[in-house]
Order: sequence, then C-alpha cells, then structure tokens
Amino acid sequence: MDLRVGEGDQGLRLNGTVGVVVMLGMMSLLPTLVLMTTGFTRILVVLYFLRQALGTQTSPPAPLIAGLALILTGFVMAPTMTQVNQQAITPWLDGRIDQVAMLDRASGPIRDFMLKQTRPSDVRKMLRLSRQPAVAGQPVPFITLMAAFTVSELRTAFAIGFALFLPFIVIDVVVASVLMSLGMFMLPPTMIALPFKLLLFVLVDGWALITQSLVAGFR
Repeated sequence: MDLRVGEGDQGLRLNGTVGVVVMLGMMSLLPTLVLMTTGFTRILVVLYFLRQALGTQTSPPAPLIAGLALILTGFVMAPTMTQVNQQAITPWLDGRIDQVAMLDRASGPIRDFMLKQTRPSDVRKMLRLSRQPAVAGQPVPFITLMAAFTVSELRTAFAIGFALFLPFIVIDVVVASVLMSLGMFMLPPTMIALPFKLLLFVLVDGWALITQSLVAGFR
C-alpha cells in the first residue's frame, strides 16, 4: 500500500506498514474533522456549560449531552447537507462525476456555512498563523477556514456560557447570603441552591429555550 502526501516531487511517499499506520490514523481523525465543520462544537460546549451552571455535576450524563448535540447539529446542518447531496453525492453515485469532483463540490456548501458563522478577524488571524497571504478573489484554504471557524465557534459558545451562568450565580449568592444571615455556616449553599435552580429552569422551559436558541443562532 502506497500513500503520497503532497504533490509532485516535493511530496512524501509512504509505503508498507508505515503507510497503513498513517492511513489508519487519518481515518480515526476523520469523524472529528468532519464534526469540526459543523455546529457541533458550539452546541456541545454550551450544553456542558449549562450543566456546570446548574451544578448538577454528572446529570445529564455526557453521552446524553453528546447525543442531544448531535441531533441539534443535524437540524442545523440539514440545509447544507441537502445541498451537498444534490450537488455532489447524487451525481457521484450516478457516475456523472468522479470522486475528486465530488469532494470539490461537497466542500462548497460546507465552506459557505463556515464562512457565515466565522468572524473575519478570526480568518485573518489564522491566515497570519499559517503564514499564508490573503489574496483578493481567492478562497481561504479549507484547513485555515476550519481553524478560524472552530475558534469563532468556541468564542460564541463561551459568550453564551457567560450569559447562562449569570442567573444561576444570582441564586447561589442569594442562598449563600440567607444561610450566612441565619448562621448556617456548615450547610453547603450549593446543595440548597440546586432545587431553586432546577425550579427556575423548569418554570422558564429551559430545555426548549436553550435548544431553540442554539438552532436559531446559526446563520
């Protein structure tokens, strides 16, 4: 088995066992790289922040959060995936285009989705980090755009997380102040505050509010 990395005479050619190991490593990273081009990063981080803000420790469990994040990601990416299917996958399955053309067509809708969510400042920073000059009229390299998109998504998720923490911090402060005024210094404020946090979250229909806001937050 031969594996060539790069183009022309400057490329690196790997064969035999080394080629197999490198190929397996690339295949193991492929699902992560694919998810990095979707809204999964933002949704997952926000849901974890929500769990921390509630103070429920391990509830909901991590697999449940990841599953919900995947479902919401499917809702967000449905229009983009429909375009990919119509423009790339269906023609490829019909034999009208080859695999290279299919990958090129499939990257178009995904690139457009990432550009809509990415701040221009993040793109410029990643271009500087990759030491690639920005050329007018030329598309941003896909890997560079992925990095800028991920950083932009993390920034957005952290901003949403900050907003999520605020009402629950208020409850923590109020409960701690009441306990101190009553002289109950040995009673953990977090244990007393948890039922009030859950009550507030249920009263405002928190899960529906969070999921709708996350899906609607993508352009």
